[in-house]
Amino acid sequence: MKRNTITRLGLCTMLGLLACSKDHDTDQHGGARTAAGAVSAGKPAPFDKGPVKIALVQYSGAGDYFEQWTAGARKQGDAAGFDIQIYDARADSAKQASDMDAAIASGVKGIIVDHGLARPMCPLIRKATDAGIPVVVYGIEITQCAPKAIHTAQDDANLATLVLTQMAKEVGDGAQVGYVTVFGIAPFDRPDVVWRKFRTEHKWEQKFVIGKLTDALAADNAPLVAGVLKAHPQVKAIFASYDELTKATLSAVEQNNPSLKVAVYGIDISNADIELMTKKNSPWKATAATDPREVGAATTRTLALELSGQLGKKKVVFPGALVTQAFLLENKVKNVSDLRAKLPALNLANVSSASWLRSVSF
Repeated sequence: MKRNTITRLGLCTMLGLLACSKDHDTDQHGGARTAAGAVSAGKPAPFDKGPVKIALVQYSGAGDYFEQWTAGARKQGDAAGFDIQIYDARADSAKQASDMDAAIASGVKGIIVDHGLARPMCPLIRKATDAGIPVVVYGIEITQCAPKAIHTAQDDANLATLVLTQMAKEVGDGAQVGYVTVFGIAPFDRPDVVWRKFRTEHKWEQKFVIGKLTDALAADNAPLVAGVLKAHPQVKAIFASYDELTKATLSAVEQNNPSLKVAVYGIDISNADIELMTKKNSPWKATAATDPREVGAATTRTLALELSGQLGKKKVVFPGALVTQAFLLENKVKNVSDLRAKLPALNLANVSSASWLRSVSF
């Protein structure tokens, strides 16, 4: 009798252990974990059931700005619990439109559209939202044509105001100036409004405006800028509305005459930009920027909040800051990580954040 009792107790203990083991295994390997292995308990739907499939449809192009933006989006996507399919059109608007159609048909729960031309992309963004697929757009003006989409952007008008205020302070009124830009893309068109205002207020004499949109902006625009600069060597300052165009301008200055007394002003920042700005005798005097990795991450968090029903707005704007050559040199800034440490305004951790949605660090 005693032996039978012990046997039954042993069997119950074994069964209990197996049950505990089964429960533990479910917690470790069941639906409550994401692909990355992070427990999703406490996360809202749809993140409580494992990885959420989304698409990132990019216009992209040459330059490390896009590389850093995408790196930020990827890292934040992993932390949020996204499974991201990336489509990169490499500055081909027809391919981006085709990519968007493919993304819509792929069964994703949400889509991020990073840059692009409004005319081909707006109907497709509207097609996605009408089909019930949440879309977050960065760098395209879609407010009127796709009202259901979420619009995110760096404050391009404010960035232009910051850097052109610095330019006006350093070159004064009545100066002969040049302008390097392209038209048809929102991040270029919004600074153009500010440029025209400053040009009028400070009586700047615009000697040239030039630029074309290609996959390799810096390489393809350098000879164009060199040509007009050769015809107008007297310009005192040049404003370029994007850092790849600023690189083209720097190259043009060097082609003409490295000692040419022209100051260059831009928008956006990257590791390569910082190296160029801090180079000895660099004409690049100031830029206004956000951290592209922070922006990519914040845009991704915005989609996560929209999917969870916690965003509650249709527009998210990312603030930036003025970065001068003097500031970089005085603070011995070597890269964007150094810059963010010295310039906390570039940290967007509190933008589009929630208790369950941690901001990644870089």
